[in-house]
Amino acid sequence: METVFYLLIWSLLAGFIGSLIGLGGGIILTPILTIIFNVDIKYAIGSSIIAVIATSSGSAISYIKEGIANIKLGLFLEIFTTLGGIIGALLSGIFSSRILYLFFSIILLNSFYGMLKKSGLIRKKSLVIQDIVEDKYEEKYKFSTSYYDKAENRVIPYKVTNVKKGSIVMLAAGLASGLLGIGSGAFKVIALDDYMKLPLKVSTATSNFMMGVTACSSALIYFFTGMVNPLIAGPVAIGTLLGSRIGSIVMQNISSFYIRIIFLPVLFITIINMLLKGLGVLS
Repeated sequence: METVFYLLIWSLLAGFIGSLIGLGGGIILTPILTIIFNVDIKYAIGSSIIAVIATSSGSAISYIKEGIANIKLGLFLEIFTTLGGIIGALLSGIFSSRILYLFFSIILLNSFYGMLKKSGLIRKKSLVIQDIVEDKYEEKYKFSTSYYDKAENRVIPYKVTNVKKGSIVMLAAGLASGLLGIGSGAFKVIALDDYMKLPLKVSTATSNFMMGVTACSSALIYFFTGMVNPLIAGPVAIGTLLGSRIGSIVMQNISSFYIRIIFLPVLFITIINMLLKGLGVLS
């Protein structure tokens, strides 16, 4: 009973952070389950996939209701993430996980530097707002829209660009999710924020909306291969669901700058974790 209580607490924290910055919580839960609770890595991954679904469900309700998540764009990009997730799960036993961890960590490291520059933390001069030009896919599907920012108390219109590049990154996000058993929210946020130039809050909300569908496509395979333990996944799902609801409320009422401040160190820790696994330091 005590173990269930602590599982709920840690899962609530993971769901809160995951919802706040769009990472789903799975990348936080897997090391918690393996290190703190000594759960076998296979079952930790299975429970983390369930946690990603719970986080997405909990936060997406609020983000859709408030009009922050770009549903039309999210559904379009979900074609690529779902395809990648299915392919990744089916190929998970073929490729070396160490090589995959190194490959994905290098991709994230490059994007981390780009987001760090974009945040203004390593620049002395103020950032110059880019004049974003919509591409042919945006002109065809009309992804550009606006949202109301409670922290700034104003409606913020935005344009969408680089849909093709963003779709390729989303395919990679799905592959990472299926191959490595992670929510791959970092890839989704980077694709939306860095490549497609969406506001960070929209990127976070849309990423959370998408992750549940991506995780479902992989979770079915993990479930039928016996990697989902209900005694672990149950408390984890409840905790992350509650945490994600709280995180979605907090996200709407704080500045995007602070969301980025939280996102960058979590992304950096994710990169280091992947590098160490790729080098064989961590199992």
